[in-house]
Amino acid sequence: MKEVDAVRERYARRSSIDDPLRYSLLNESVLMSHQEKQRALVRWVQKCAIQPLVSKRVLEVGCGSGSNLLELMRLGFAPENLVGNELLPRRSEEARRMLPGAVTVLEGDATQMNLAPGSFDVVMQSTVFSSLLDDAFQTMLAERMWKWVKPGGGVLWYDFVYDNPANPDVRGVPLERVCKLFPAARIWTQRLTLAPPIARRVSAIHPRLYGLFNLMPHLRTHVLCWIQKP
Repeated sequence: MKEVDAVRERYARRSSIDDPLRYSLLNESVLMSHQEKQRALVRWVQKCAIQPLVSKRVLEVGCGSGSNLLELMRLGFAPENLVGNELLPRRSEEARRMLPGAVTVLEGDATQMNLAPGSFDVVMQSTVFSSLLDDAFQTMLAERMWKWVKPGGGVLWYDFVYDNPANPDVRGVPLERVCKLFPAARIWTQRLTLAPPIARRVSAIHPRLYGLFNLMPHLRTHVLCWIQKP
């Protein structure tokens, strides 16, 4: 079975059992991790010299319902310069409903997209590679993403680094693997996101406990990387 078909099956299983409130911002632990990621994106903009944002072209691979692209617009990216790609038809439709009409949403397998080399300043992925269990497919997608990045631009990467023993449909992508996928890159990283099972428990007691437990780096499960092209 092709990895693309396997991904469709994994997401279908996940959708059938997910609690719709589990990832809602009304959930205190989700809100805290969301705000932490927002601050990390601001640090990325400040540290990595990609301004002015309004002129930068961005492609998100695996855009889901469009929430990450909405965040980029809040930071100052222009909707007409944003492109989202989504494999699953239902999520593509959600993205088209959620996002301004100026944002382009492309449906289908990202590795089959016919996009010009060097046509984006930023190519973004958020928890896509941890859903890809085939090493060869990961490598192929990473090569495509790298090809679409302009010199001086980069891949904006957010994903978790540890395996989840409760979910065989995902696997962590450690930093060593990221470096192997993008061997020519200069990589800047931030470690963030308190392990969700811990975050849910401590935030239910008091929201401030999220920040307290998150002071321990080994409890942070994700990395935000700027993978820059020379």
